[in-house]
Amino acid sequence: MNESSANVTGRYADSFSKAVTKNVIVVVLGISINYINASLIHTFCKHQVFYMNPRYILFIHLVVNDMIQVILTVILFVISYTIYKINVSICCIFILIALFTTENTPLNLACMAVECYIAICLPLRHVQLCTVKRTLMLIGLIWATSTLSVISDLFITLATEPLDFFLSKVLCLRQTVFPNPLIIKKRDITYSVFLVLVWVTIFYTYFRILFTAQTAGKDATKARNTIILHGFQLLLCMVTYVAPLIKQALLQAFPKNYLDSLFTCYIIVQVLPRSISPIIYGIRDKTFRRYLKKYVLWKITPQKESAPGE
Repeated sequence: MNESSANVTGRYADSFSKAVTKNVIVVVLGISINYINASLIHTFCKHQVFYMNPRYILFIHLVVNDMIQVILTVILFVISYTIYKINVSICCIFILIALFTTENTPLNLACMAVECYIAICLPLRHVQLCTVKRTLMLIGLIWATSTLSVISDLFITLATEPLDFFLSKVLCLRQTVFPNPLIIKKRDITYSVFLVLVWVTIFYTYFRILFTAQTAGKDATKARNTIILHGFQLLLCMVTYVAPLIKQALLQAFPKNYLDSLFTCYIIVQVLPRSISPIIYGIRDKTFRRYLKKYVLWKITPQKESAPGE
């Protein structure tokens, strides 16, 4: 998962000052992103208009998912520079949760695209199809799908590795705790299936909304733009799946600055996608922006809070 955090690889090693700088950048970015996401979650929980709306429920699930992933990736990055190696059993827990959240993201984006499609193209059936109960069931299905996809890695490792392996210490990467070649083949197939299904969903909903936007006006156009942003976020997610190829290309292209290139790749692949969700809804969505501004202003000037029911 956190392959780019492997800072010591034979002839590659960061200087102390550069290592400190990289860790500070990662921690500051992680705290900043999670502070914004925590503000979104607080705003969501404080107003019934959000937690009774399937669209915002799916959105806040994506935000929580991103928060978990940011926390894990920052922890693994710092560990790789400080402790370096940790117990395999502990690493398994970190990697499994990281993989769950990684596979949740494209599935959640597909569900959000479908919700937009129903709201614009099937408005009379939206209330019937998109209920809070069904949305929560859908989130459960997302987690179940990701769990079934990933948990087999653990079972294969349990069946093929000796007990001593789980008591040893390794650099906490997916390929070190789940080393069986069969897992890599299974991962490639799973990622391919997931991405094909999600891209088909994104394209289908986009073009249906695009055709509707020609007659339905501003709401359909906004939904179409949201689908485009979902597609952009999905592209960033896809970079995770081709990261090994990118890193190999970086090694060949920049052998003297390999670790710096690897760090840049880490920021783009692991950190940048987690900042897209707040932009899509926290800033673009008028309703969420209005309530979020009230929360931010209240935090800055609490003494000016007037109406108790506001």
